[in-house]
Amino acid sequence: MALSPGESPGFLLWHATLRWQREVSAALTPLGLTHVQFVLLACAWWLNGQGEHPNQLALARQAGTDVKMTSQVLRALEQKGLVEREVDPADTRAKRLRVTAAGAELAPRAVAAVEEADARFFRAVPLGEALPLLRRLAQPEA
Repeated sequence: MALSPGESPGFLLWHATLRWQREVSAALTPLGLTHVQFVLLACAWWLNGQGEHPNQLALARQAGTDVKMTSQVLRALEQKGLVEREVDPADTRAKRLRVTAAGAELAPRAVAAVEEADARFFRAVPLGEALPLLRRLAQPEA
């Protein structure tokens, strides 16, 4: 017997995800970023802060995004002057990513805006309950 929509975990997750994405998008729009642009900029900024200058593949793995889509989004971030792609001296076919000064100024503001949106979205669930569940769902093999 099929579950009713209100009893289907997948259907409820779908609606929760849509609501969360709308809230994050609304927080990022004033900053001129899409959600995926934010994710890639924030990941590159974080990795650069750790002393790493990832290539596209490493950034896509960190962000959990498709490599081809990552390339397209990075092109847009590059056009906005937020990231630069530099030839990797160890492999001239690869490009290393560096967040520009403008990107480094925008990234923490965008992170703060998204964290604020997250706090509003997740306020109904105690963080101590939400994080373990989300970690299990995001990395079921762990």
